[in-house]
Amino acid sequence: MRSTHNTAATPAANSILSPHYRATTVGMVALISLIAFEALAVAAAMPSVAQALDGLRLYALAFGGALATSVIGMTVAGRLCDQQGPARPLWLGLGSFLIGLLLAGLAPRMEVLIAGRLLQGIGIGAISVSLYVLVARTYPEALRPKVFAAFSAGWVVPSLIGPGLSGLIVQHLSWRWVFLIVPLLALPAAWLLLPALRSTQTNIHRDLEQRPVVRWAIGTALAALLLYVGGQLQGAQAVAVMTAAVIALIFCARHLLPGGTLLLRRGLPSVIALRGIAASAFFGCEAFLPLLLQRERELSPLWAGAALSLGALGWFSGSWMQGHQRFGWSRHAMLQTGTWLMLIGLLVTALTLYPAVPLALALAGWSITGLGMGLIYPSLSVLTLSLSAPHEQGANSSALQLSEGIAVASTLAISGSLFAALVAGNESTGYLLCFVVTLLLAALATVVGRRLS
Repeated sequence: MRSTHNTAATPAANSILSPHYRATTVGMVALISLIAFEALAVAAAMPSVAQALDGLRLYALAFGGALATSVIGMTVAGRLCDQQGPARPLWLGLGSFLIGLLLAGLAPRMEVLIAGRLLQGIGIGAISVSLYVLVARTYPEALRPKVFAAFSAGWVVPSLIGPGLSGLIVQHLSWRWVFLIVPLLALPAAWLLLPALRSTQTNIHRDLEQRPVVRWAIGTALAALLLYVGGQLQGAQAVAVMTAAVIALIFCARHLLPGGTLLLRRGLPSVIALRGIAASAFFGCEAFLPLLLQRERELSPLWAGAALSLGALGWFSGSWMQGHQRFGWSRHAMLQTGTWLMLIGLLVTALTLYPAVPLALALAGWSITGLGMGLIYPSLSVLTLSLSAPHEQGANSSALQLSEGIAVASTLAISGSLFAALVAGNESTGYLLCFVVTLLLAALATVVGRRLS
């Protein structure tokens, strides 16, 4: 179902940077870029943080915690957006994000930094869902693909410069500024959204059934954390903890996702499921590809990071193509093309394991993988909004991102556990098993891509 926003053809509707939309577009992309920079910069700075705060034992939780608690932010924001519009959940999410950054940046010990990271995760989840609903309530449907292409662009620049800039900040200032610099830029970006947020303030379906979604969201977050912790254990203990976590994840997640998502039913459930499957395939490979390039192909950290940037550039190219394509492709055709490109790209990337294969060929495969993801991600966002009634846009946008968060956390934990079990013996087999996991997911994506109509 289409948004209630007036989509009549007007000069303002021709471009997302026309005067009518310019401030909103710039503000949203700026917030996306800051969230992306924070995620990538923190990843680069965390070794220094753990050493400074004597927190190596909590190193994994510093990453997994934010991803897990984002489930809570997504769920609560989705409900609030459907009831009141995106303004309140966006401001609450921004407040949680900024307080978490300040808490982490001023942390005297690792436990306090972890608390800040948990608050950041809640805020990031709420902001991301609120921005999706703001797109639905502000832009006509014809412009939404271009908005989501701009969101992808908001991730590209931080992907290219974030880790390097973070290293310079840590080296010449302090790791604390990696956290403290973002609030100085986030508030002006959010200020640009004020007019659009005021116009979308509503009281839609205040009598919506109050299901205990927060309880299930908290349960999902705890299960995701448990899965992440289990992935760091060894032997039978790791299997027991991860099995319990997976069961808890499935039990809680089925209350947060549209009915039939876990069963891959046709239509919206498969759209939601495909987001998690595709994200798991891509990020599951991205997580250990730099390690493979450095240890097996002897690339420096700088060049290994540059290789990952090829995937980001491919992603941006695919996203731009889906937003500006002139070939008359349907959204479903673009999704099916994207899933096959991702599968082919991952197959070629897996050739990195074999020293006789030219490195340039393997890196070309990673670019193709990114190109496929660029076609998939915005298309899923557009389809989710077009298949949602106005009072369902928040819940379904939340479910789209919940699917990604839950699936990626599960895949990283499982792949990491497989690799850790073999890293002291046969690393090549560990890399191979990780590639097998991502390839199976990519193959499943091609199947689910045919079930979206």
